[in-house]
Amino acid sequence: MAEPEQPEQPERTAVHVLISGRVQGVWFRGWTVKQADRRGVDGWVRNRSDGRVEAVFAGSVEAVRAMLDDCKSGPPLARVADVTAEILDAPVAAGFHVRHSD
Repeated sequence: MAEPEQPEQPERTAVHVLISGRVQGVWFRGWTVKQADRRGVDGWVRNRSDGRVEAVFAGSVEAVRAMLDDCKSGPPLARVADVTAEILDAPVAAGFHVRHSD
């Protein structure tokens, strides 16, 4: 008897992200949590002492790309100047949360 086919799992990826511009004090972290939850993305977000927002996004390639695209505009009061992302080769815990600032 043949084994039933398993549904193909979407390819997963993880990225470390830095977002610069007017991104602190504009509800960027809370907005990011909502976007990640909506897209099923794991990771975290925090403010950095240099004025940038730092995040890790992990999930399907499509969901992570969508998060990066979302971060280019951010919440309504944000003025994003730049979003940089590097592939992260480390496991990311399930769920998405705000980390304490560095």
